[in-house]
Order: sequence, then C-alpha cells, then structure tokens
Amino acid sequence: MAMNQSELKYEEETNPNVNVALRYKSWMVFLIVAMVVGGAAIGYRLVEGLAVTNLTNFVPWGAWVAFYIFFVGLSAGAFLLSTLIFVFGMVQYEKVGRFALFTALICMVVALMFIALDLGRIERATNTLINWNVMSILSWEVRFYLIYMVLLATELWFAMRKDLNLLARSGNLFKNKLASFLTLGSNDISDIAIKKDHSWMKILGIIGIPIAIIGVHGGTGTLFAAVTAQPYWASPLFPIIFVVSALVSGTALLLAMYVIQRKARGLEVELGMIQGLAMLMIGFLAIDLTLEFYEFLVAGLNNKPEKMAILSVMFTGPYAWSFWGVQLFLGAVVPIYIVANKRLRNSVTALTVAAICIVIGIIGVRFNIVVPTQIIHQLKGMPQGYYAPNLVEWLSSLGVVAIGLFLYSIGAKLLPLEVNDEEVIEHE
Repeated sequence: MAMNQSELKYEEETNPNVNVALRYKSWMVFLIVAMVVGGAAIGYRLVEGLAVTNLTNFVPWGAWVAFYIFFVGLSAGAFLLSTLIFVFGMVQYEKVGRFALFTALICMVVALMFIALDLGRIERATNTLINWNVMSILSWEVRFYLIYMVLLATELWFAMRKDLNLLARSGNLFKNKLASFLTLGSNDISDIAIKKDHSWMKILGIIGIPIAIIGVHGGTGTLFAAVTAQPYWASPLFPIIFVVSALVSGTALLLAMYVIQRKARGLEVELGMIQGLAMLMIGFLAIDLTLEFYEFLVAGLNNKPEKMAILSVMFTGPYAWSFWGVQLFLGAVVPIYIVANKRLRNSVTALTVAAICIVIGIIGVRFNIVVPTQIIHQLKGMPQGYYAPNLVEWLSSLGVVAIGLFLYSIGAKLLPLEVNDEEVIEHE
C-alpha cells in the first residue's frame, strides 16, 4: 500500500535508509534527464557533423578536446593515487583505493566519448588501430589507452575479488548474482589467495605507473608538445605539466566524490584521511604552479613574438577571466587558503569545497591550453580567430558527463568498492 505524505515524512525521520534511497532515486532521475537532453544534442551532431558546432578552420579544437584531456588527466591522477596505496603501502588512504581505480576507468570512458565527438569522421576512429604507424604518437596513444583500461579493470577485479565472493554468497538479489558472475569462478578466499591478490595488485600497479605517466597523460601532453606549429604547446615541459596537473585533479576529484557519496548515504567521513588527501592535493598543486610559473617565465624571457601574442590573449584577451578567475583564483588561491587556514582545514565541508574548486580550476587549465593558443594564427596576415562553445557543444558535453556519472553511480551501488576498517588493518 502506498504511503501518504505524513506517513512518508515520519518514515524519513525515523528510517535514514529511506532518505538515502530517495536521494539516490532523485539523483538517477536527474542523470537520466541529462542523458536524454545530451543524447539529443549528440544525435544531432552525429547526423549533421561538426558544422553544427562553433569549431572552425581557425579553431578546430574546442571544448570537447579540453574535456578530453581533462578526463584523461583525472583518470591518470586517480590511478597514480591508487599506486600510492597498493604499490607504496600508504594504507591510510586505502578506503579510497578501489574508488580510485573505478574512477580512473570511468574517466577514461568519458574521455574517449569526448574525443569521439570531436572526430570529423567518427566511423574512422579505429583506423589508428588497424593501420599502425610506429612514428605516430596518436597511434601509440590509442594502444596505451586500451592497455591502460584493461590494466585498470584487472587491478580493480583483484581488489574486489574477496568481497565479490562474500557478496555472491550473502543473498539472491541482482547485486548478489552480478557479484557471482564477476568472480569469474575464482572462489578461493583463503588468506593465501588474498595475499596473491595483493601481490598481483602491486605488480599491476608497478606496470601501470609508466603506462599512466608516459603513455596515457604524458602521452597526451606529448601529442600537444609535438605540434611545433603551435609555439605555446611546443615545449619539453608540457608532458610533465600534464602529469603533475593530473595528480592534482585526480586527488581532488577522489576527495570530493568520496565525501559527497559518504554524506549522501548518511555515513561518517574520516576527517584525518580527508586532511591527508587535502595535503597531498595541495602539495601536487604547488609543484604544478611552480612548473607553470617557469613555463611562463621562460616564454617571457625569450620574448618570441608568436608566443608573447598567445600569452597576451591568455592574460589580457577575451579569455583572461578563465586564466585569472578560474585557473588561478578558483583553482589555486581559494583551495590553498582553505587548507592553510587552521579552522577551515578541520572542516570536511571546507576541504571538499577546496577539492571542487581545484577540479573546476583544472577545467580552466585545460580550456586555456586548448582555446587561446589557437586564436592567434601563425600565418602572418591571417585574421585573429574566436571560439566559444555553442548550445550543441554544451548540451552534448552535459550528456557525456551524465553518462559517466550514471555509470559511476551504478557501479558504486552494485560493486563492493567500500573498504572497512578491518580490511585496512589486515593489510597493514
């Protein structure tokens, strides 16, 4: 029998699980609506081609490319954070270890969807796999992406294998049947088998470090650095900046998502672990800012006209709000102030705000890498370009992000991503 409003209100006040279920349903409904709206924009773009965007011959890479490198960075950063736990033994962060691997996998799926949208001939997406050119960075990059995603899925499976078995044996619901299927018939959960799982996780983590740094996000930075026609991108420091900023954004995203989902489920958040993650995040941010400072300093000392013109657009042109407002103030000044402030760094909410600011700031970083650099044409006499994403680009981006969040929410609901205190102690 359906409950009336007063009964529902009483149930919500007395049973917190009802609130959690309602929040989850509301969240999923929101994501489904966003996917439908975004899906319509994606369908429109697929039928009509890139002509329905604001991309031009002057600015062929826009918001989708910026989001693509943003999500690749999130993935690499989340994975590298997981290696601190599973390879280097920083078990104080183990509660976010499985979330890190799962987040890294979902972010790669989202990144590939964004770059697929940007392809003029999407049906040729597999050509780089079929026709391997060993001198092509892109050809290597695609293969690294695939290897990396298989590695992420395998390491996550080893991390969850014991709990998948326990979940499979605890009931007969869809969640239990799915867990049983995902065990792949590996039912041994003895201490020896669990130790072997951790050994494999360590091996895969060690293998994954160079893949993530050199092949995935460093490789994405190399894609830009190899474009000598763009003086701002053509810098040996660029791939390194990509990797460090990946660590910044990956740590910030994990911190924010971990806190938000714990609070949404009415669970306690461990302040000490969040503070530790926040300090790591600010440490990575400080390194990132230092590298960017030297990048700008050297460019200024060289005083090359073509590079100075790009910096001028970035610092004082139509996109200056993105550099000063989003990248520096929101993405650096605000989070550093929050973590440095004695009162604020003892607040989970404030640290979560700092993490969200950094994630938004890194979006600004990616936008500033992609767009202002293309505004100044390198052929003398050519007019200056301009680009701002149109409604189709924004709505399709919303749809892709909603798909990623939908997949993450389903995974967080069905998979044993949580690690309890006993399991952490066992691994110490």
